[in-house]
Amino acid sequence: MPNKDWDKFYLGLAKYVSSKSKDPSTKVGAVIVRPNRSVASLGFNGFPQKMDDSYSISNYENREEKYSRIVHAEINALIFCKDQFIQGYSIYGWPLLPCDRCFVQLVQAGITRFVGPKLSPELQTRWGSSIDKVKKYALECGVKVEEIDE
Repeated sequence: MPNKDWDKFYLGLAKYVSSKSKDPSTKVGAVIVRPNRSVASLGFNGFPQKMDDSYSISNYENREEKYSRIVHAEINALIFCKDQFIQGYSIYGWPLLPCDRCFVQLVQAGITRFVGPKLSPELQTRWGSSIDKVKKYALECGVKVEEIDE
């Protein structure tokens, strides 16, 4: 059963994890949590391990180049999760819920609860249509999406 104190705690942890991202435009963090409230995995958005992510090489300012290389925080958390069976787990994302592409992969893996803060006006402009799809897909899939007031 969801508990708002735990939700705020894990959102705070996702926010902290996001600070490891080198992306200058949007630092994203994700925390996958087991039903017993223990942390299964963490992830932040960034380039693959063997790809140089220094600013002079990777050019984070070039969106096309960046989007071609970057692995989203939620997928990194999923990849690094060592649990083989994650049915019924939750994922907490900062500063937003997963995008629609990450959402479908996370549902496929077994995640059944998605928690994130309500979108800021700036993020609403950039990610609003993707989050609207996530909410629609969640209804179709019978999974929970919860937005928490910060």
